[in-house]
Formats: sequence, structure tokens, C-alpha cells
Amino acid sequence: MSRPRRRATFVAIGTSAAIGTAALGTAAVVGRSLVLRRRTAGVSELADKIPEHSAYWRDQRRKGGELLYVALGDSAAQGIGGSRPNRSYVGLLAKTIRAASGRTVRVANLSQSGARLRDAIEKQVPALAKLSPDIVTVSIGANDIATFERDRFERELRYILDALPATAIVADLPSFYLGEFERRVLAANEIVRRVAAEHGYAVAPLHSTTRGRTAARTALRDVAKDFFHPNDRGYAVWASAFEPLVRAAVGALATRPRA
Repeated sequence: MSRPRRRATFVAIGTSAAIGTAALGTAAVVGRSLVLRRRTAGVSELADKIPEHSAYWRDQRRKGGELLYVALGDSAAQGIGGSRPNRSYVGLLAKTIRAASGRTVRVANLSQSGARLRDAIEKQVPALAKLSPDIVTVSIGANDIATFERDRFERELRYILDALPATAIVADLPSFYLGEFERRVLAANEIVRRVAAEHGYAVAPLHSTTRGRTAARTALRDVAKDFFHPNDRGYAVWASAFEPLVRAAVGALATRPRA
């Protein structure tokens, strides 16, 4: 799963300057320590939620519905970091599909926490082949950024996109905001958009949508306790990147007879 930066200016004289500098240094160390402790606790807490979210989506897949919505992805599709599994962007989009279509919706969330492209190839693509979805969303690849290799990324992405129905909605990768990881995301997204265009898939602008929130605003409002996964607000932002395309896909289904 961009905000303006604020600069603070400090003016001090003589001994006050030394005391102020020491205090600021101590505060920075203490603050960083508190953040790291909170993040460590958050990572552990969210990891404990993985089985609960997975079980929820398995249960949803067994339920009936007039329309079938299939999602491929990673922990964001599972809703890790949200207050409940259905507060993930997948859960929010399922709600959008129900409201826009006036029909019941079965959700087959094939995503896996921690999934990379190769994991989607091994497990999610074969599962998709057994289904006949009305709407498909794909958001995968963020977990490949740490070990990003352009050729491998494109090869594995092509395999996944080759397996999708023509009406699939493919998201580009969310913004990582700064540094080397953001540069890798930009390179990966060039591949996502180019390969998706070759297949004629609609692309959900997840990168520009998340980057528009700014790094500071995201850190303060849109992330969970692990300072990585989106929280409920963050998932609403993710869903907003998909929603216009999902509504259009629902509109295209309007003339189809009900099952």
C-alpha cells in the first residue's frame, strides 16, 4: 500500500543552544526507539492476523452469488492492517460491485500474504483457471521490489497477465515515495503499464493515487501499526484507484442475463 514536507527552524544562543541541541538529540533517539518498538509490536500483531484473514476469505469463496469477483494479489488484498478482512480494498470493491449492479456477489480472493509474482504463478493462476469470473482485479508485485530484476519481473508478470480474461483490471504498484525502492517501483510500473496495454487491460492508477497522499500524510493517517500495510483509511484510498474501472466493468455486465 504526497504530502508537503514541513521544515522546522530552531534559533538558540550560547548555553541555550547546547542544551537545546542535546534535548533535540535525546528526543530524536527516544522517538526513534519508540517508533521501532511500536513497529515491532505491530508487525507481530498483524502477523497473528494472517490466519484469521485467510480463513475469512476461504469462507467467502464458498458462499453463493450472482456475480463472481476474483482478486489476485498479496497481503493488501487479504486486508492485513485493516480492522476487519472486509475492510481491505477487495472487500470495499465487492461492496461497490453489489451496490452498482444490484446483484449478489461471490468473492474468490485468491491472494496470499507475502505473495510475489512467482507465488501468484504457482498458486493463484491455476486457481483462476478453474473459475469463470465476471470481474477480476490484480494487484501484485510490491513484494518483488526488494529483489527487483527488470527481466525477471517482466517475464513473470507476462505469465500472469497472459492468464487473465480480457476484462481484467490490473493495478500498477503503489508508491514507495522515496529512495531506491521508489526508483524500482517506477521501473516496475513502466513494465506493468506497457504489458497491460499490450493485452488491452484497464490499469488502476494505484501509484498516482497513493503518491497523491504524500509520504507524511500516509505515515500519519493511512498505515497500520507495522508502518507498512494500509489501515482502513489506507485501503479506502486503494479502493478509490480501482472504483471507476470496477463501476465501468459492472456497467458492461448490465446487459448480461442473471444466473
